[in-house]
Amino acid sequence: MENLTIHHLVPRQNTKRKKQDPGPTINICSACHRQIHALFDNKLLAKELNTIDKLSNEPQMQKFLAWVKKQDPGKRVSVHR
Repeated sequence: MENLTIHHLVPRQNTKRKKQDPGPTINICSACHRQIHALFDNKLLAKELNTIDKLSNEPQMQKFLAWVKKQDPGKRVSVHR
């Protein structure tokens, strides 16, 4: 299985400038983390996709999650825009 990475539900870019608490994080596989940032810009992530439920229910992520579940867990998954 790939290493887990920390995903900030509200991108740090939005909180760091304002010197705010970085907010909640989730541990996700690196393939999912790369896909999130390939599909969505930080503004959309901060305003609309800022919970695990909202992210996992987003149609593009549902399609990716269905695909990635079928992949060999020992193999690194490439993400393309």
